[in-house]
Amino acid sequence: MATAKSKKPAAAKNGKAKAEHGTSLITAFREIRELIVHGRLSPGTWILEADLAERLNMSRTPVRGAIHWLQREGYVLEHRNVSKSRMIVAPLTKEDANELYRIIGSLEGIAGRGVTQLPEGQRKPITTQLRALNERLSHIASGQSGHPGEIFEIDRDFHRLIIKYGAGPRLTTLHGGIEPQTERYWRLYASSIIKDLHTSVQEHETIIRAVESGDSDAVDTALQANWLRGADRLGHVIDIFGERGSW
Repeated sequence: MATAKSKKPAAAKNGKAKAEHGTSLITAFREIRELIVHGRLSPGTWILEADLAERLNMSRTPVRGAIHWLQREGYVLEHRNVSKSRMIVAPLTKEDANELYRIIGSLEGIAGRGVTQLPEGQRKPITTQLRALNERLSHIASGQSGHPGEIFEIDRDFHRLIIKYGAGPRLTTLHGGIEPQTERYWRLYASSIIKDLHTSVQEHETIIRAVESGDSDAVDTALQANWLRGADRLGHVIDIFGERGSW
């Protein structure tokens, strides 16, 4: 008896193969989160499940699961009115920014303590890397070299070094979950914060000196202060340009 030939999956309209069943939820979550973080789904935008499924070339089931996952993590909110409710991309507000910045500052403060507890021989190359990154930011702030578009990546690398060398698996996971949410604010308001870059460079230098000397209290305080003052700087910009996607 002839055996049935296995069917090949239909080619996607956009040429992109659909994700495997086991990874489709994670893929949908990451891709929708990236759209939100990079502003391609603007704050306050309605989440249309069918449109996202077509855009990602996925079935609606993983997209629906991803939307609920994003809701749990604060990227998506349910907006209700008298007649119905809709999922929307979470707006960017001063209150939310202040909470996020306090949280990530606290997490990095704990990681900073871990770095200062390393032997001096291990801290030295870390401070060298931190200082090299901060010098690049300093050059951009003074107009000597570099490009404003590099600021986010350099600053992110600076803070990630603290996590890399001072955080355990649980803390690293917590930090990885909150970092993209702070990135949303940076990407949408960055052009108006650049003028304060020299202040951030000075705050980073305080962090570096604390790591260099092995002062746990000082590095914890400095990291939290860097984020809290960053929230203040961001708040001034939001006051001028308004909260994105808020009503």
